[in-house]
Amino acid sequence: MQAVTDRVSEVFKEVVEWRRHLHANPELSYHEGKTSQFIYDTLVSIGGLEVTRPTKYSVMAKLKGGQPGPVLGIHAHMNALPIKEDTGLDYKSTVDGVMHACGHDGHTAMLLGTVKILLSMREQIKGEVRFFFQHAEGFFSGGAPEVVEEGGMEGVDTVIAAHLIITQEVGTFGIAYGPTMAAPDGFYLTVKGKCDAGIGMPHDTIDSIAIGAQVVTNLQQVISNTTNPLEPAMLSIGKFIGGEAMNVIVNSVEISATIRTFNKEVREEMPTLIERVVKDITEAHGATYELEYLTGYEPVINDYKKAAVMENVIIGLYGEECFARFAPNMWAQDFSAFMRNTPGCYFFIGAGNKEKGIVYPHHHPKFDIDEEGMRYAMEILVEAVFAYNNV
Repeated sequence: MQAVTDRVSEVFKEVVEWRRHLHANPELSYHEGKTSQFIYDTLVSIGGLEVTRPTKYSVMAKLKGGQPGPVLGIHAHMNALPIKEDTGLDYKSTVDGVMHACGHDGHTAMLLGTVKILLSMREQIKGEVRFFFQHAEGFFSGGAPEVVEEGGMEGVDTVIAAHLIITQEVGTFGIAYGPTMAAPDGFYLTVKGKCDAGIGMPHDTIDSIAIGAQVVTNLQQVISNTTNPLEPAMLSIGKFIGGEAMNVIVNSVEISATIRTFNKEVREEMPTLIERVVKDITEAHGATYELEYLTGYEPVINDYKKAAVMENVIIGLYGEECFARFAPNMWAQDFSAFMRNTPGCYFFIGAGNKEKGIVYPHHHPKFDIDEEGMRYAMEILVEAVFAYNNV
């Protein structure tokens, strides 16, 4: 452990510099040209790796150990979000309306640091460590399936990834066994009424706002009244747009929502249940509708054996008091594509710090991480290589 801690300390300053560079220069999904080039150039400069570009914006590196053995994949996201930063950091975003508000800058930097540490330990490693720097998380169907489709996961025996989270204090860690993050689906709905008269003659109109409001209210009951309460599920309306003036009845409103599920059968029922509500309400009032249902990526399901290995690594490093078994949550990650045919573990590393004021949630304009979380992450990832590959 001391050898790993010393190596982490040696690279930590550089890792922080990498993270701050990425934070100041964020790029949105499918626009990660400069980010991916920075990662590629950094990996090449480190040396001793087989570095490739599976897709236009992703980067992959292979480190062959000094002895034969299995292949372990380690993953990090790189994309930023369309959010205007309000942190006041010295290294705040230089791109208006775009910021790293989810910790992906930290994920990328800490994985680069892990690469550098493991290269110095190559002869002790059995098998291969494959590093994935993935683009376009959060878009249907996400960048992960593209990397997998290009053969990135061929021959990989285990795949792992870590997420820095603010809801946990730095120095604490968690894993969910089995279901970990939900499958994210969604829909775009247009409710179409009729406005051949002004608001003073409502009997000659079909009020799309009033009908849309009924649709929203009734959709809230789809989960509570039609799904097993023991099966986690969520439907949340994120957008309702209609009207421009207080005295005008509009022809249409736009509604969109996110649906999160774990159970395959529940997930498959959702489009039918939602359209039934929409159809019945709009027809009852003489309106029409257009509904586009979007199927996102699969839920993240941790393998029990792989999760147990990671739990042992964390407890071995920091003790049981720093570790917790998490319940499934309604977050979502396209990392599930990497786990489709390969067992793996997605785990969480605390990066919040109340004393430093690092308390703002993910996707908030004031979001930041305690960079010490990256130090813990590198220690865990390095030790995990030997736990998974040197068995």
